[in-house]
Amino acid sequence: MLPIKLTTLSTATLFAIALGLTACGGDDADPLPVITQAVATPLPAKLVIGHRGASALRPEHTLAAYTKAIEAGADVIEPDLVSTKDGVLVARHENEISGTTNVADKPEFAARKKTKKIDNVDYTGWFTEDFTLAELKTLRAKERIPANRPENTKYDGQFEIPTLQEVIDLAKAKTKETGRTIGIYPETKHPSYFKSISLPLEKRLVDMLHANGYKGKTAPVFIQSFEVSNLKEIRTLTDLPIVQLLSAAGQPEDFRLAGDKRSYADIATAAGLKEVATYANGVGPSKDMIIPRDANNNLGVPTSLVKDAHAANLVLHPYTFRPENPFLPANLRKGDVKSLSERGDLAAELTVFLQAGIDGFFTDDPSIGRAALDAYLGKK
Repeated sequence: MLPIKLTTLSTATLFAIALGLTACGGDDADPLPVITQAVATPLPAKLVIGHRGASALRPEHTLAAYTKAIEAGADVIEPDLVSTKDGVLVARHENEISGTTNVADKPEFAARKKTKKIDNVDYTGWFTEDFTLAELKTLRAKERIPANRPENTKYDGQFEIPTLQEVIDLAKAKTKETGRTIGIYPETKHPSYFKSISLPLEKRLVDMLHANGYKGKTAPVFIQSFEVSNLKEIRTLTDLPIVQLLSAAGQPEDFRLAGDKRSYADIATAAGLKEVATYANGVGPSKDMIIPRDANNNLGVPTSLVKDAHAANLVLHPYTFRPENPFLPANLRKGDVKSLSERGDLAAELTVFLQAGIDGFFTDDPSIGRAALDAYLGKK
């Protein structure tokens, strides 16, 4: 079953409205102008976003993963950001790094293993905020989910933890090399926690983006967060595009800390999205919030989220589209459907979501994402 398109407006027009601009034409026409020295050509209206790089093909959040994503056709690469002890923004999915680096094998850091409460959950391991950048640079990345991605383990121990500046430098270099704009999509991870330990992320991120030429409403950068108050703070610092992330369950951590009972589901209502539009340009929902799974774990009936977000002049970039069987709807799994690592039909899943009206997507395999989007747009 393929859901019908949920909006009659083109995504280029919606994107332009969301950023306070004017655009016209079809879904793949009239890309938005970009006014920053960091780019060569405009970003397209629909985006392939390399989730943590090409994390199905290389260990996530490494320059190798970001490079592979760009080579595979990603328009945008996504660095999740945490802080070092000396205040440097680095790319890691979490500030606890035992699952993504070889820190546990380093005897010189054994005494730094701790248990901390992050966003009201206890974690035991090693944390970036307890290391200087120089110390983190002695570590090497490893595959986070080896059972799903055994091929990636051959790269364990090869790559450093990159800084945000290194990711920016890569995006600029590849923009120059390829002649197409490579955008960046930084996420502030655990912003309330980092603020509580006097390592706030917001101003440092904005200052670095501005210093690197990312300025104005059409710059090829999207600042994202699962929290709300830090995005509102960022909005007072910059007019760069902002995206509110939405989880299929729970509530923003800053809401919990403030005693605010609202959930992500409340934010995702038509009224909630209108509030989001006062400080953000888009939303990044879990893909299940757009098309939930049915009782057989297949794609079900689309919700009104796309229609409601577009009515609020917000773009939608859902997450995360992964190629391995466990992450796919049951009827799109291939080969050994119980295999943790065999790949299914990710392109088919993406096509359904594109037909539902999304404006881009986060994917762990941008090569499949690029092919699926090009096929949807009728490109060779």
